[in-house]
Amino acid sequence: MNVKMISIAKDYSDEPGGRYYTDGPHSGQRFREEFLAPALRNNEVVEVDIGDVLAFGSSFLEEAFGGLVRLGFAARDLHNRLRVVSGSPTHQKRIWRYIDDAGAVVA
Repeated sequence: MNVKMISIAKDYSDEPGGRYYTDGPHSGQRFREEFLAPALRNNEVVEVDIGDVLAFGSSFLEEAFGGLVRLGFAARDLHNRLRVVSGSPTHQKRIWRYIDDAGAVVA
């Protein structure tokens, strides 16, 4: 199985924030479009380590992960292909809620 691992803190920023490109250099839109979506297009499974990040804003997480559904990825497929690694179950639950909520709107 082809697995791509992405550490937000190491590969992107330990201080991600904002929703759109216009909100700054470490926005959720940029993470989704330049890191996460390409990884999902080119790999069977993508593992995203969200540990070691100082804090997450809801706008970053919703745009980065919920935005995958608006970009054309099916929420059901993401449940099979995306792994979120974190010491915080709260962050994991928020990410899956954003994905599922976006899936309900798209469906």
